[in-house]
Amino acid sequence: MWGLVPLFWPLLKPAGAVEILAHRMAWSLVVVGIALLFVRRWDWARELLRQPRRLLLVTVAAAVITVNWGVYIWSVNSGHVVEASLGYFINPLVTIAIGVLLLGERLRPVQWAAVGVGLAAVLVLAFGYGRPPWISLCLAFTFAAYGLVKKKVNLGGLESLAAETAVQFLPAVAYLVWLAAQGDIVFGTEGAGNAALLAATGVVTAAPLVCFGAAAIRVPLSTLGLLQYLAPVFQFLLGILYFHEAMPAERWAGFALVWLALSLLTWDALRTARRNAAKLAAARAGTSAVGSTVASGVATSGTAGSTDTTGPTNPTGTAREEREPVV
Repeated sequence: MWGLVPLFWPLLKPAGAVEILAHRMAWSLVVVGIALLFVRRWDWARELLRQPRRLLLVTVAAAVITVNWGVYIWSVNSGHVVEASLGYFINPLVTIAIGVLLLGERLRPVQWAAVGVGLAAVLVLAFGYGRPPWISLCLAFTFAAYGLVKKKVNLGGLESLAAETAVQFLPAVAYLVWLAAQGDIVFGTEGAGNAALLAATGVVTAAPLVCFGAAAIRVPLSTLGLLQYLAPVFQFLLGILYFHEAMPAERWAGFALVWLALSLLTWDALRTARRNAAKLAAARAGTSAVGSTVASGVATSGTAGSTDTTGPTNPTGTAREEREPVV
């Protein structure tokens, strides 16, 4: 669904990117509110309201994702689908860079190599575009920052979206009211079909996120991480095959470097996951072996004790029958 979203935004024209963004912010809260009524999960809201620091982080997350949504909608409707897809391709590299710079995380050699290749890709693409790929960089950095803030907030997917869209709702509605007062609003002036599509922005926003949250608890993280590459792949293919955007040799070279960096990251992540799984299995096997040895020792000790105390007074074999359950 995320990969096919570029097909949806052009359907909302002649609405501009900012009006589409406002509708997305407002209608998303409506859709998420209905979903929360259905699942009856409201306890998190009371807890969140008692924690000013988390509320501030939710506000920051809402502001960052607003910029991300707005840039993405504008880029698609302005003929920059390929460059937008690049933003989500380089997002893992930007996330790693933020981890190093802000969280003091240490990288493995392969990860450093991937970041270096990614930086080279940005330079090549800047040469190809004749300017830095600002759309890609903005989308990558805002989404990476959004992930960092959400990590600090620690809310579920549906709850987090509800909190963020609650922050976005009043500014979005205020903008739409102002737009209507100016006579420039498209909603309701282009027929029922256009109005329904604008209202459907809430479903388009919430549905993939709900599916993602459901998948996260059912699918191994390694698989989930690989599946997330499908969205920018679909966007890239749509940009070339459907929207017929130009791809000169310099851009192909830049994208090839990005894909090389992502291949290095994926290979390193899978290799590390296998090693960690092997270490965990070995540790469990060692723990089981120690437990079996201790149990054998206890059983042997219990048998010896029974022989000493019961044997002389039960020569008929009762002592052996009583010892068998211990062994």
